[in-house]
Amino acid sequence: MKRFLYLLCVIVLLSTAQFAQAQQGMGSEDLNELYRFPLSIGVDYLGLQALSGFSSDFAIRSLGTELRLPFPFLPVLQARFSASQTSVIQNGSTGNGFWDHSIWDAGVGLLYANRFSKNFELGAGISVGVGQTYFSNLDPAGVVGSPLVFGQGELRISLIPSYNFSVDLRPSLRYSQSLGPLTEFNGVSVGFGFGAAYRFGQDPDSAAALARAFRLSGLNMPNLFAAMQSYYANNPFAVLELTNDERQELQNVEVSFFQSGYMDAPTPVATFDKVPGKAAISINMVASFNQEVFKTEGITPLTGELLVSYRYKGRAVEQKFPISYELYDKTNIVWDDDRKVGAFITPSDSALRNYVSFVRQSLKADTNPQLNEGLQIAAQIYAGLTRLGLIYQADPVSPFIKAQEKQSLLDSVSLGRDTLRRGTGDCDDLTVLYASLLESAGIETGFITVPGHIYAVFNTRIPSRDFRELYPDRSMFLVVNDSLWIPVEVTLIGRQSFFDAWAKGAELWNLYEKDQEKRAFYRTMDSQKVYRPVALRESDLGLQYGSPDALSALYKVELSRISDGIFEPLLAAATKSNGKQDWTYLGIAYAKFGRLKDAEAAFNRVIKLDDNSIGAQVNLGNIAYLQRDYRKALSQYQAAYSILSKQGKQNSLTAQKILVSMSKSYTGLKDFAQARATFEKATAIDSNQVREFTYLAQVGAGSDVARGNNQDDVLLFITEE
Repeated sequence: MKRFLYLLCVIVLLSTAQFAQAQQGMGSEDLNELYRFPLSIGVDYLGLQALSGFSSDFAIRSLGTELRLPFPFLPVLQARFSASQTSVIQNGSTGNGFWDHSIWDAGVGLLYANRFSKNFELGAGISVGVGQTYFSNLDPAGVVGSPLVFGQGELRISLIPSYNFSVDLRPSLRYSQSLGPLTEFNGVSVGFGFGAAYRFGQDPDSAAALARAFRLSGLNMPNLFAAMQSYYANNPFAVLELTNDERQELQNVEVSFFQSGYMDAPTPVATFDKVPGKAAISINMVASFNQEVFKTEGITPLTGELLVSYRYKGRAVEQKFPISYELYDKTNIVWDDDRKVGAFITPSDSALRNYVSFVRQSLKADTNPQLNEGLQIAAQIYAGLTRLGLIYQADPVSPFIKAQEKQSLLDSVSLGRDTLRRGTGDCDDLTVLYASLLESAGIETGFITVPGHIYAVFNTRIPSRDFRELYPDRSMFLVVNDSLWIPVEVTLIGRQSFFDAWAKGAELWNLYEKDQEKRAFYRTMDSQKVYRPVALRESDLGLQYGSPDALSALYKVELSRISDGIFEPLLAAATKSNGKQDWTYLGIAYAKFGRLKDAEAAFNRVIKLDDNSIGAQVNLGNIAYLQRDYRKALSQYQAAYSILSKQGKQNSLTAQKILVSMSKSYTGLKDFAQARATFEKATAIDSNQVREFTYLAQVGAGSDVARGNNQDDVLLFITEE
């Protein structure tokens, strides 16, 4: 008995040590859940020693079988069903008259078994049962039998070399009670035994088990486009379905997508706290490709991996599914969304920035501060592209009209740098190039689509109410958020003037005025919020831009054509109405394009119609200023301001414009003190209206003098009083 207790203590100590070690190594995994088995069947041997209650000393040996069924809700608790045959031999017995007998019994019980590692389990159980004893040597006349009941408690130390096989060591304590008159063997016995069992089920560590929890179905993987790289990172491009084929709930499900060579790391796609057994989940596919996709040419077949990680029965598991698709290079597109053009507009392209810089520097001396900056830059770049020999050429394979009608049709859109190098392009190519160049120059752009066609449009930043500052007919503009936008028919580059392209762009837009669902306007910046521009590596095209002088000559022709196009309707309106407002607009147009004598004549016509016209006085002062007659200009401004003061309007916005003009004249006369004082009076009316002239508050202080004496400074013409 002492040896038994000593052995039991050793087993408990070893088990405790094993448990502690296992806890350190297994983390938070529930091993009982992970290594759950549906059914176990085994055999066991148990040697018992009578402890108390027995009439004599007996040697007890039991050989049996058992069936174990874990509870579904709690695998550490298992129902136990057993059957055994036990031989009870009275020590020293020979012949008849001794208590030697056999017991056939069956029992049920409950076993607690806790898995501490993959290969070790410690448990304890209790069971009760009934049996039948057979005494073969008590009565020479025959076999004597007696029923009994028993109860048994045991410890289990299980070693599990594989998922399906285990061996046990079993310290046990048993109590037997006869239900008949033969009670000599009733009592408590203690012993030690062992068993072996086969556990049904599949090892969760096997490749087959790990790969069968999720099943991929419902994959609708489209072909992908390199130009849409940024779009794919934030917008779903495909939907797939994952089905949990297990009855067991899956937890902490994380789905990601990885494409070797074209991703720096897997892209997280979806997460789920849990997925019930036999349930399906829908996955919206996204992908963060790197810039390597822009190096592909043509069509590249690819196979990526869908990575699915989760916890299955408390165990971390990862599955991989191959995803095959085709990647089209950065020039390809399908027109299911016209905003995709935004991805091809690349203002940060160094090659385009270099060209814009050349154009602006070449035409610096031809830039007129009196004209709208956006209009001038647009005309300058238009002239530059004409000078390069750029021409329109329809796409022979998939022209825009065909691609627009059939949105699934594959189309090719050239990046601006490629169109610039090639010298030809269809309407979408030229739109992309022109918009890219304007954006590089700081001009906000957009694009217009009408049936079968796409072309560019840019923002002048002039309020819509002031449309006559650019052109007398409002129909020549798009009005977007109260700002005037000029449309440009880019296919006319190299064939007709900028003004003709402007007029044609307006004509196409107005053609669908009564059928507006057929036309659409998209701001580049809005489109690029969804379809970010293609990323390009720094590289120069090595183009020969040509002579700056030749470009200047061509630009002057463009300006002349613009001015002629503006003067013609203004002169016609003024001649017809002979109204001071129409003559004022004509005079301002003349002045802004440098025809100062014609401008002066127009303003004098206004004076004849109204000799108290404040606008005419101020505008004549502007003509004198442009002629560097600062004293005459100051006199004109002062006369106009005097009239306003008598009318009690010295704090009006018109008065503010006059005060700014007076300050500029004082600066031209080098009377800097008066210039600063006069500008302070203008600022006091509304400082926000005169922010571009703040240098007047510091004239006379070094380099600001030069700016103050610059006759090309912006002048403030007055159209209404």
